[in-house]
Amino acid sequence: MLSEQSVPVVRATLPAIGANIGEIAERFYTRLFADRPELLRDLFNRGNQASGEQQKALAGSIAAFAAALIEHPDTRPDVMLSRIANKHASLGITADQYKLVHRHLFAAIGEVLGDAVTPEVAAAWDEVYWLMANALIAIEARLYQAAGTAEGDVWRTMEIAGRQEETADAVSLELRTTDGSPTGSFRPGQYVSVQVELPDGARQIRQYSLSRTSTGTLWRITVKRVRDGAGPEGEVSSWLHENARVGDTINVSRPFGDLVLPEGDGPLLLASAGIGVTPMLSMLHHLADEAADRPVTVIHADRAPFDHPHRDEQRRLVETIPGARMHLWYEEGLEHAPEASHGRADATGLELPEDVTAYLCGPLPFMRAVRGDLIRQGVPAQAIHYEVFGPDLWLGGE
Repeated sequence: MLSEQSVPVVRATLPAIGANIGEIAERFYTRLFADRPELLRDLFNRGNQASGEQQKALAGSIAAFAAALIEHPDTRPDVMLSRIANKHASLGITADQYKLVHRHLFAAIGEVLGDAVTPEVAAAWDEVYWLMANALIAIEARLYQAAGTAEGDVWRTMEIAGRQEETADAVSLELRTTDGSPTGSFRPGQYVSVQVELPDGARQIRQYSLSRTSTGTLWRITVKRVRDGAGPEGEVSSWLHENARVGDTINVSRPFGDLVLPEGDGPLLLASAGIGVTPMLSMLHHLADEAADRPVTVIHADRAPFDHPHRDEQRRLVETIPGARMHLWYEEGLEHAPEASHGRADATGLELPEDVTAYLCGPLPFMRAVRGDLIRQGVPAQAIHYEVFGPDLWLGGE
């Protein structure tokens, strides 16, 4: 928790920091990439930098952490920290990189706020930063230990063993080790980072859910091609669609992610939209393999049936699990899916057990809408979990 002398300083300056945190984040990244251009080329998502989403996510996380220290001094926002730490671990972030971030972040704060950053203010926000950074470093150390790897040493070369076109914009890739050794286990719902070398020499990284339970020798990811907008937003997904073929090799991280299927027999709600179906597929495969006897409500929304990745596979899995029921929404093409409803997902009419645990994955507007529906039905906020691929903009909009 914050020291007694820092609490009133942070409380008094939080509005000013919050009002300028977007500009601070922008200047931070400008400074960081001027000092270490290889970080933009080989670590940070160039598409998210170009769109400004990464800056918004950084600003949201810092502001949310500082506010939590003030509003709830006896607790720590571990859910937020865990989500960030898992993403960092999948990228191979190391503890020494937090010192680099600290240097450029506090220089950016000084540039934006000027004389308002007195020694007392600087010391208080320095404490906020290291409380957050040290918490993340500790969580990441535990994640590396659990993965059986040294800090940052998460990468290995894997071979593409299979390729399947799922929809016009989604392709599945089966992955195996190059030496025939076991791929290793993962928890249903986890993801891996994939690193590819692009034509300009950059080695860009994106995260993809493992969309099927491990067979011991094969993993599977499903990649949706990002087409919206100009610039580098979809450069990795486009490269994989156009170039990844059976027999090729790519760099893949160890599995990480905290949106994982819980043990036990409690009721579940698995809600997805678009390519967000992939972690839910992994969970459904696990439930089917274990012959689970627990109530499972499955929600999926998509533009049309033919845009729904793994549609038939998802339906078969739901039919295999005795207590599972599926609810579909499509914006068009209902003549090909008479069992579906028209429009966007609406969870308000579903009958849900009081002790249901919900997992959401999909575009942010979809997850916010479903979460709102569930809360209005009386599902506690702490029982609703979500996964975001790319910058977590939820924090900045809450």
